[in-house]
Amino acid sequence: MDLFSKLTPQAILDSVSDGVYVTDTSRKIVYWNDAAERITGWPASKVLGTHCYDDVLCHVDKDGHRLCGEEYCPLHRSIVTGQASAVPFVVFAQQRQGKRVPLQVSVAPVHGRDGEVIGGVETFRDLSGEFRDIKRAQTIQSLSLQQDLPEDPRVRFSAQYIPHDMIGGDYYAVAPLDSDRYGFFLADVTGHGVPAALYTMYLSSLWDSAYQRLVQPCEFALWMNEHLHGLIREEGPFAAGVCGVLDLGRGTLRLAGAGNPSPFLIRANGEWRRLGAEGFPLGMLPEASYEESAVEIGSGDCVLLYSDGAVEIRQPDGELLGVDGLEQVLKELGYPGTGVDLPTIERELLARSDCIRFDDDLTLLEVRIA
Repeated sequence: MDLFSKLTPQAILDSVSDGVYVTDTSRKIVYWNDAAERITGWPASKVLGTHCYDDVLCHVDKDGHRLCGEEYCPLHRSIVTGQASAVPFVVFAQQRQGKRVPLQVSVAPVHGRDGEVIGGVETFRDLSGEFRDIKRAQTIQSLSLQQDLPEDPRVRFSAQYIPHDMIGGDYYAVAPLDSDRYGFFLADVTGHGVPAALYTMYLSSLWDSAYQRLVQPCEFALWMNEHLHGLIREEGPFAAGVCGVLDLGRGTLRLAGAGNPSPFLIRANGEWRRLGAEGFPLGMLPEASYEESAVEIGSGDCVLLYSDGAVEIRQPDGELLGVDGLEQVLKELGYPGTGVDLPTIERELLARSDCIRFDDDLTLLEVRIA
């Protein structure tokens, strides 16, 4: 008798070092391998027949989202979209003893003989050893990029930043230039992970040196482009961005664009407008030109800036959401009405996508005039 005639699927899965569990479409656990018990402390007898969203693993993601609902649950997203995760990602599971353990997770739908999705499978491994270094890198980047948004009764600044990995390549900053003027900057470095994160730390140092130049947004963009190109050169990544100055005394907003999608201006009367400003991404060319656009802004107006991650979202039909799609989503939510905050927008974008999780870093920066 040959080897394969002696094997069963359960024997194979119980032999692998990664944890594996399988659910039906309602996320009821129907299989739990030996490694899953070893990593989590939960024996199959305690979890089979329960749902993965029951009070067992209590998954949370790197951003603190509970994954036991539907919007953020990777396994649920895999089942409803029919998509497997392209790369592993980090979640935190609760062991039977109550301790949180970092896991590197992959998910995929399970198809029946007729091709229909009949469940989902999640594989995971303990990331505790490597995670210490990842967490240290995240802490260093967070300290470098930490921004305390200004407080002013005349205007409210809000931000939502969701990196694709533990560390990301988006950057935003807001700072007072004088008693009436605030400078702001949003940038998206190409790529993900450690290389992009290192460039954001360099952006942070450039911001500290140059944000006062935002009294003239084009001058700031030119200065940033020159210094980024000096570091990046032709073979490296670049940063799409947008910068500007809000003048509350004069009631004006002036922008310079650098390859970033056009921000939205929503008037107090409900009128929508896109604030276009042309320019090459920062660091792409040694000499680049930038154009300034200006608009009057007043009480009740709202400006929303966003990185590419908000529009380069794959929809169920395979098409990208795009700026038009983002505007439609925001309008359907009733943005910028009461109760529609930036985390709400984040959840809705993921729920309407064909993604298990966002494929890119996502940053939203909002300016509301009182």
